[in-house]
Parts: sequence; C-alpha cells; structure tokens
Amino acid sequence: MKSALAVCTLLSTVAIAATAAAQATQVDAAIPAYERGAAVSGNLSSVGSDTMNNLMTLWAEGFARFHPNVRIQVEGKGSSTAPPALIAGTAQLGPMSREMKDSELDAIEEKYGFPVTQVVTAIDVLAVYVNKDNPIASLSLPEIDAAFSKVRKGGFPTDITTWGQLGLKGSWAKSQLSLYGRNSASGTYGFFKEHALFKGDFKDTVKEQPGSASVVQGVSADLHGIGYSGIGYRTSGVRPLPLATKVGGTAYEPTYENALSKQYPLARYLYTYVVRDPRKPMDPLTREFLRYALSQQGQEVVVKDGYLPLPATVVNQELAKLD
Repeated sequence: MKSALAVCTLLSTVAIAATAAAQATQVDAAIPAYERGAAVSGNLSSVGSDTMNNLMTLWAEGFARFHPNVRIQVEGKGSSTAPPALIAGTAQLGPMSREMKDSELDAIEEKYGFPVTQVVTAIDVLAVYVNKDNPIASLSLPEIDAAFSKVRKGGFPTDITTWGQLGLKGSWAKSQLSLYGRNSASGTYGFFKEHALFKGDFKDTVKEQPGSASVVQGVSADLHGIGYSGIGYRTSGVRPLPLATKVGGTAYEPTYENALSKQYPLARYLYTYVVRDPRKPMDPLTREFLRYALSQQGQEVVVKDGYLPLPATVVNQELAKLD
C-alpha cells in the first residue's frame, strides 16, 4: 500500500525566504555542494514524466561534468511509463510528477520482493494558464472544475462554457472556453484530475496534448484558450492565474512562498523512483546521480528550469534514503 509523503503535509513543515517580487528563488544555503567521490561510469536510463523531461536532461548534463564516463538516456512520455520501465529493468530512474498509485507500488513489490524507493527531488506548482491577452484576474477551483469537468464534483452550480460566465464582458462574454490538457499517461493529468477536478471526469472537449510544452503552446496561440501545465513551462505568450480554493476566496499567485505555505492550492513534489534492495547498498551510479540532484548544484538546476528548490530539511531526509 502507499506510504508516500503527502505534498501539503511536508510543504507545511518548512519555510524559506523567497524574492517574491521577482518570483525568484534562492537555493537553501544549508544544502551541501556536490563533491565527486569515487568515479563512476556506465549507462543510466531515465523513463517517465514529461514534466520532468527537461529537468532530468539538465541534471544529466551537469552530472556528466563530474563523471564524463557516464552516459544518461532520458525519455519523458508521461509518469505512467515509469513503473513499467522500472519493473522491466529498462530504466534505473523513474521520474514522476505524481505519487505512484497503490497498484503500481504493489506491482513493483511483487516483482522484486521489496518496495520501490521514492525520492523527492523538486517542487512544482501546477499552473492554470490563459492567453497573455486574456483579462481574467483569477479563478477558484470550483470554477476550474466546472470548466474542465463534466460531473462538477467541486460543487459549482452550473456548467461553465463561456468566458462571460467567469465575469468577462464585451466581446469576451459569449466566447467559448477552449480547453487544453494532458493525456491520461501524464502525472500532471492525474494530479489535476484529483486536486482541481475533485477526482471527477474530464470533458470530452478538452484537447489532450502529448506534452506540457504543447499545452502552453496551444494556449499561447489561442486567444480563448485555457490549460494546465507545470510552472516550468511558462512562456511570454501565456499568463498563470492566481487561484483560490473556493469561490470568492483569496486567490494566490503560483509562487515559491505560496507553495510552501500551502496557500496556492496546486503545489506538488516532483519525484524520482528507484528500485533499490534495502538489504544492499544502492547502485553507485544511481546513488551518485541522486546525490547530485539533491545537491546545491542540482537544486540550482531546478531553479534554472523554472521549478522550485527543496528546503534543506527535505533534502536531508531524502539523502538518508540513499544510504
């Protein structure tokens, strides 16, 4: 059964200063810098999250500067591809933008005789994007649910299909919402379904995209578009909306401070899963890669890619899993 840490519970235990005005973040100075120990070599394969595809690639490039005899292959087609790759042994790293489901955890334990190891490697906020020229100020989760879901488990009284129903006037009032989302293989799809749609079903009119960048590109090119994707995929053509948990409630920007304080409602951890026999030392190559990802340099890469770095308190508890 699932023993993974809850995002909101962990995020509430930490507090780190952020430069909110510029939406810039500083890596916790208490996180140690990566220092190369024994040289490692060989091949490392990562299969999983599209959201984390760029991040895994950047980590691989940084890691290679310390260990030039390592070759790392990164494939990011969706979080649901990570567990089968770990079971088949075709990947040592399984990046996921959601926690594994009980069925996935059970399948890995059945194969190997021990549980998979979950390592928290970064923080993300899932943004709801509109076109940069859309004047809407903010949205609530029940309104998002009524726009994207056909069952409205969030409690909004009516189906939302036009921008006028969300308060826009003039030529916007009768304009139809153009919905963009991910496909069901995506961890982002699953997270949004659980937390923004209250586990309801998506409308058939949602234009499912193969990757996070495709969602943002679609909304950028569509004046009436609205879609969801990780904050790391933000471009100048879209605007992430402040979100409130309830209609009429205070809406919060998708910033580092608001993610850590739980005020922004769609914060999440980004994970890397590995198969590691707890009775034996972790494979040195896998261990060194994760040590790098959890180092000062590795977390600077997180910021470079547009995501949010871990506090030192979380880094320390994740590093302990590698020993």
